[in-house]
Amino acid sequence: MRAMKNIVILISGRGSNMQAIVKAARAEQWPARIAAVVSNRADAEGLAFAEKAGIATCVVPSKDYSDREAFDRALQTAIDSFAPDLVVLAGFMRILTASFVDHYEGRLMNIHPSLLPNFTGLATHRQALAAGVRVHGATVHFVTAELDHGPIVDQAIVSVMPEDTEQSLAERVLIQEHIIYPRAVRWFIEGRLTIEDGRVRVAA
Repeated sequence: MRAMKNIVILISGRGSNMQAIVKAARAEQWPARIAAVVSNRADAEGLAFAEKAGIATCVVPSKDYSDREAFDRALQTAIDSFAPDLVVLAGFMRILTASFVDHYEGRLMNIHPSLLPNFTGLATHRQALAAGVRVHGATVHFVTAELDHGPIVDQAIVSVMPEDTEQSLAERVLIQEHIIYPRAVRWFIEGRLTIEDGRVRVAA
């Protein structure tokens, strides 16, 4: 029997991807537990969902720290108290320091609302519309020190319609995020992911 793995999820807002992961983990009976939901904002809406679901919550207010390094050290201490096998960024709106990322190398996952390496950073849907691309989407990847880069675990493609606005495109991409992020996390939990030469292999 496989040992249960601990997942810690980081959020800054409503945490819709966090909610999708929690629901999938329970519905599909993963060999894992959501050990904690951690936020840098005490008013993050997702904390209420986590508390109602019986998941431990923790707030490390980024505004209380003078620089990124000090905040990341405090955040790392909080996360490590839950002994995570995997740390999941689910709308965590902070740029993380290299030392933090290195500490969780190979066990820090993020989702980005574009088909990486295209449209890194913010306002990805606006960038996609401005570029006139015919397809857009979302990417789950392991985090590296370079922003919005790292070995790609899974992607979902969304067609861009002529009448699309940022909001309509974002809504369709988010539906796909809620499919591929829980799937990617489950693959990790099941030990199906390996990174070779910067590429992720998914075992059958």
